[in-house]
Amino acid sequence: MGGNSNTMMLIAIIVVFAGMMWYQSRQSKKKQGQVQDFRTNLKKGDPVATFSGLIGVVEEVDLDADQIVINSEGTLSRWRIQAITEPPVVPNYVSDEEYEREQKAKNEEADQAEAADTKDEPNESADYVNPSDAHENTETVTSEESDKDTEGKKDEPAK
Repeated sequence: MGGNSNTMMLIAIIVVFAGMMWYQSRQSKKKQGQVQDFRTNLKKGDPVATFSGLIGVVEEVDLDADQIVINSEGTLSRWRIQAITEPPVVPNYVSDEEYEREQKAKNEEADQAEAADTKDEPNESADYVNPSDAHENTETVTSEESDKDTEGKKDEPAK
């Protein structure tokens, strides 16, 4: 019995790994196809980036020679088409001053919303009693049973 369950577990693990490899292979082929389509459809004026990090604009495409000419800030350079990855992703740059203005506006909006909420709702802190002041406003209530329990224990030493 134990050998049969071990064999089933081994088969299940092999099937899972085979499924993962098939899925990754399929995704890789799909990505390669997209990149190949991008490269074959390049035309003058398209923004491109190379694997090495050069960012520029297509000036000339020669699919027969698998070459492309890129204009990067006025400098022309010839590259193999395989060096082209995808259109460059330009990060959304926000200056420090603009970021600070946005944060200040968010804080002011939050303060205004909080002030509006406190005007609409009753003050919950009015019911709050400071523990140090609590002894002035409280009285000790004892029951007859608790008095009986404590009477016999007053003379006993604490354990």
